Amino acid sequence: MGEVLLDYGQTKMRAEVPDSAVIVRYGETYTDPDPLGDPVDLTRAALAAPVGGVKPLREWAGPGKKAVIAFPDRVKGGAHAKAHRKVAIPMAIAELLAGGCREEDITLLCAPGLHRHNTLEEWAGYLGADLVRRFWPDRIANHDAEGPELADLGSDAMGNVVQSNRRFIEADIPVLIGHCSGNPYGGYSGGYKMLVTGLSGWRSIASHHTPKTMHREDWLGATTKQHMRHQFRSIGEAVERAAGKRFFAIDAVVGQRSQVLDVKAGTLDAVEAATWPLADRRTNVRLDMKEPADVLLIGLPRDFHYGPGMGTNPILMSLAIGGQLSRCWGALRPGCVVIAAAPCDGWFNPNWFPSYEETYQAMQAYPTAAEFLESADASRLSTDNDYRFRYSNHFAYHPFHAMSMISGGSTVQKWTSAAYVVGARMPGYARGMGYRTTATVAEAFKDAERFVGKSPRILCTPECFSGGVGVHLHR
Repeated sequence: MGEVLLDYGQTKMRAEVPDSAVIVRYGETYTDPDPLGDPVDLTRAALAAPVGGVKPLREWAGPGKKAVIAFPDRVKGGAHAKAHRKVAIPMAIAELLAGGCREEDITLLCAPGLHRHNTLEEWAGYLGADLVRRFWPDRIANHDAEGPELADLGSDAMGNVVQSNRRFIEADIPVLIGHCSGNPYGGYSGGYKMLVTGLSGWRSIASHHTPKTMHREDWLGATTKQHMRHQFRSIGEAVERAAGKRFFAIDAVVGQRSQVLDVKAGTLDAVEAATWPLADRRTNVRLDMKEPADVLLIGLPRDFHYGPGMGTNPILMSLAIGGQLSRCWGALRPGCVVIAAAPCDGWFNPNWFPSYEETYQAMQAYPTAAEFLESADASRLSTDNDYRFRYSNHFAYHPFHAMSMISGGSTVQKWTSAAYVVGARMPGYARGMGYRTTATVAEAFKDAERFVGKSPRILCTPECFSGGVGVHLHR
């Protein structure tokens, strides 16, 4: 037997695993491809030779033209000295100025979607204080999915609701900064996903962040062939048609610690095609496994990408488990068992996620998550005026965000034989999300024998959230 240390809240949980277990760790099981150059040089080259048959950004510019540069929120992208946003935004501004734009005609627009609006201090942290000072207070803003700048643009050919930020789509020069990295939602971040989630409204996001998309089998495995990815492109193309123009994207392929591996600029569709091959090489890890694993063992810290409380808030905990199940689906057998170490103590973090506790309690009245999400209760909570006000004014997550997390999290119950939360301090919260609970990993292994038999094949990703940008696992 061997021992692993699983992420568990703000500490670690020791667990014994058989010597035959496949334990996935960055630097041992896999490493990132080498960067193709320095981020500044890569960005300069991308801006000089954009893909998609469009002119360089400098040639889009001119006197009197207004530009909006939209950038991802704090959830992804890193804040180190050569993080993509810190490099790409100043260089894009320099190109616009060189082409004849005035700085007072350039606006920076944070694209948080339904995430909490970012604070001035957060912007300074991941954009750089000097850049923020140049644009504060009138020309740097958060997109508000409940604000007057949200444009309703009808529906697309697939029947999805189409919404976007009016300031962005009406700009003479709309620029999107994106990060291309593996994601259970539509295969990769960046590209059209940046536009249709970061600058959208909840009704458009409800076209794809719901069970009708996320409970499809093609959502598992985190590939670009998902129905969700097709929805992203269809909605994005509809936004561009409504705007009457193509948007200019500057996307970086990023690695484990959000380091820049390559940069491409140009039209959204061409940038996707140009960045996905390297992102695929970085993201999709092939394991030396003759047979698929029967059990996935993971650990959850208290805090990860959505913010403090993900390992304690049962809805966010469930989403994290569902997301990792999707990332690992290519190495698991259908009907596998998932075992997750998580503190799950019912701390919902009401300042950041004010609607979550009421949403969790309302869900308990329904037999399945899907039935709750179709209910009048879910609709009432998603449109609650107090929660929407807190989203727009008090740096809180939008109330529909909880519904989208339930959609992703409830995939676990749909596609596994059983799912366990180990070490829950208030286990009733985990059971309320459909999980079995045990005090130790050993107890979970023992109970899981009735689903997977004795001596199951085990896949363990002990640091899948604290270890940086995740990967997708395949046999």
